[in-house]
Order: sequence, then structure tokens, then C-alpha cells
Amino acid sequence: MGEWQNIRTQVEDKVAVLTIDHPPVNSFNRQVVTELGEAIDELLADDEVKAIVITGGGTNAFVAGADIPEIKELLDQPAEDGAAAAFIERGQQTFLRIERSPKPVIAAINGFCLGGGLELAMSCHIRICSDRARLGQPEVNLGLIPGWGGTQRLARLVGKGKAIEMILTGDMITAQDAYRLGLVNKVVPAGVVLKEARGLARKIVSKSRFPVAAALKAINDGLAVPIEEGLKIEAEQFVGLADTEDIHEGVNAFLEKRQPQFKDR
Repeated sequence: MGEWQNIRTQVEDKVAVLTIDHPPVNSFNRQVVTELGEAIDELLADDEVKAIVITGGGTNAFVAGADIPEIKELLDQPAEDGAAAAFIERGQQTFLRIERSPKPVIAAINGFCLGGGLELAMSCHIRICSDRARLGQPEVNLGLIPGWGGTQRLARLVGKGKAIEMILTGDMITAQDAYRLGLVNKVVPAGVVLKEARGLARKIVSKSRFPVAAALKAINDGLAVPIEEGLKIEAEQFVGLADTEDIHEGVNAFLEKRQPQFKDR
């Protein structure tokens, strides 16, 4: 595994835990975003990794937004220099790689999840949230708007009206409200967020990697097109599984009333 200043990774039982460790609140700056992208690329390329859990170092924050002094520095530069645009593109592309990952990525939201932190969490496939967490897109309070997918993914997850309210007010919401809105999948006590996320990841990695990747692709690609095109994508992914050994193992195990032994072949 690579070595980074602000990112730690650990792999156990085919589950990688990626920790963003940039005290005091794991804020995003150019270096953190770059290191995050490099770590994600490394984990996606590692055949020993079947699922990824992303969390924040410490107990206070998952990621509490961008590094404001660095944002000021970027904004103080002439727009034609392209520094701010490059920063936005870097974050967007990193989060797109997470969203389009063939391996499931689970956000273990262990504290404040604001701005770019919420945008990162929304790019993950599943979100497990501490009952003490607070979530929001507060960029408007700085005269900004979300730039790493917040205006797009939030509306898709909670609906247009609630997304507009959250983005235009900049208000934070509780973990419980986030669950009711469908923004997070599960709320658990603060001390067990990572344990719950890893447990869910281990459950998923017990399946064959092929249907997991096929389902993620069908869902992600299908949401971007009319349902007729989405059904074609689904059919293509379904048929493509017929050539794998695991599909036959799964069917035979069901008929023989035993647990399947998938080999990712």
C-alpha cells in the first residue's frame, strides 16, 4: 500500500478501510484530495480488495468541509489562472471514480459531514451514520455553492425541494433527519459506526464480485437514461454473468440446500 500524509489504508478479509486523517476536522485541501484519489485508485486496482469503507480520523468529523484558508487562496488568484477550476475538477473526478467503482464503497460517517464531506459521502454507494453526526451543505454561508456534486447528488437522494432548502439555507440536519430523508442508510450509536460499516462490507464480500459489480453498473448507468435504456443495460449485465463459474455455483448451492462457495471466477 502507498504511504500518504493524510490518508491511511488497512485491508483485512478483503475489506479496505480508508481513513482521512487531517486534524482537527479532516478538512479537504488540494493535498488531501490528491491523496484520496491516489488511494482510491490503488484500492480499486488491488484484487485482494472487494469492498472499501471510507471514514474520518478521530471522533469529531467524517470530513467537515474544505480547508477555508486554502479556498481563500484559490479564490484570490485570477480566474484565468485556473487554480480554482482545477481544484473543483479534481474533487469531482475523484468522487466520480468512487461512485462508478465496481467495488462497493461504504461511508462510515463518524461525525460532522459537511460541504465536501457530504459530497464525498453521497458519492459512496452506502452510508452508515453516527447518531451524533450532523450533515449539511453550508457553502452558501461563505458566498459559494457546492462544487463537488452537491447540487446534483443531494437532489437525487432527498428530492429537489429538500435539496434546494438545504443548499440555500446552509442548515445542518441531524443523523435521524438524514435517515428519514433517505440520505443515509442506517443510523447507529457513535462508537460502532466503523464496526457496522465493516460488518456490512464483509457481508457483501461474501458474495461473488461479478454480480456485485454488475448490479452497481446497472443501477448507476440506468439512472442516467430513460427506463427503457436502463432495462437494456440491466439485461446486458444479467446475460454477461452467464459465463461465470459463480453463477452456476450459486444456483447449484440453492438447489442442493447448501451455502455457496464463490471463487470470483
